[in-house]
Amino acid sequence: MAQISFEKLGQDGKARTGVIHTTRGDIRTPAFMPVGTAATVKAMMPESVAATGADILLGNTYHLMLRPTAERIARLGGLHKFMNWDKPILTDSGGFQVMSLADLRKLTERGVTFKSHIDGSKHEITPERSMEIQALLGSDIVMCFDECPALPADRDRIATSMELSMRWAKRSKEAFGDRPGHALFGIQQGGLEQDLRGQSAEALREIGFDGYAVGGLAVGEGQEAMFGCLDYAPDQLPEDKPRYLMGVGKPDDIVGAVKRGIDMMDCVLPSRSGRTGQVFTRAGVLNIKNARHADDPRPLDENCACPACTKYSRAYLHHVFRSQEMISGMLLTWHNLRYFQDIMDGMRQAIAAGTFAAWEQDFHAGRAQGDIEPL
Repeated sequence: MAQISFEKLGQDGKARTGVIHTTRGDIRTPAFMPVGTAATVKAMMPESVAATGADILLGNTYHLMLRPTAERIARLGGLHKFMNWDKPILTDSGGFQVMSLADLRKLTERGVTFKSHIDGSKHEITPERSMEIQALLGSDIVMCFDECPALPADRDRIATSMELSMRWAKRSKEAFGDRPGHALFGIQQGGLEQDLRGQSAEALREIGFDGYAVGGLAVGEGQEAMFGCLDYAPDQLPEDKPRYLMGVGKPDDIVGAVKRGIDMMDCVLPSRSGRTGQVFTRAGVLNIKNARHADDPRPLDENCACPACTKYSRAYLHHVFRSQEMISGMLLTWHNLRYFQDIMDGMRQAIAAGTFAAWEQDFHAGRAQGDIEPL
């Protein structure tokens, strides 16, 4: 069984397109990974997620270890079988969720102890335990255990945190061991400090990973600061491995990240927005709960091939949202996920053709024009 490998197929400026080959199928890059927090992409059937064009899903180590537990999932045949998804799965390490969700957490050199946000029970995640949980889940791409400080934070705090994450990265690699067919990604930290990001990248290169993530962004610093960091951070990571920007993002964040050399992203935005009536289209964002849609027989986006657009009117989608019918979240999530995958597909084709700059211009112009005029 071969290790996971990355094949670069084209480059236009810093934007790259390629394929990550895994034992469960190929991941076309740039890739957007829908988030299946609790072993499901909310409001979606797994086959529907695949139909939107997704090659890989993300699962959350923190949520799954608390409920139903990694041990139970392993007994039931692993995460792929458990959630009926036969393509690749990437699991995060649990570090970010511990930071953002857990109560009363305590950080030491060994790891993090915390109280569950579900029932208050006490738990510990160390680099070793994170690797064990992710092995029990059976994910194809495993993330190192790291600490992610919220921004803004002072330089000393960011430096201390980055250095701890690098020591944990080394322990993660040792604990991961030799697992043919599974990959381990290191996570670059260092906030918005170019030299600290450089030190982090150097430490990760020395340890050696199958892929590299840019961590610690999309945590409150704003798009301008994030792009400023992405102007150099991906360049500090190995050229021949996939680069993953964690937790991003909005459509224009995604395009800006790919332009700067990022290959993989994930975000809850398309599914979370779908459940709250926020719809992403080629002409910008619309809110289905607005009264202007109540009598509108037109589709959300006439250029979209998803079921919400090809089979239902804005009037219907407005009605089921206002009536709090389950089909509302299902259809709007399907549409949003399809729109995000269409962006990725458009970028892959444009990079391969060497027309990325023109594609990007059209993308921004389309979104700037705003929604169609009301009837």
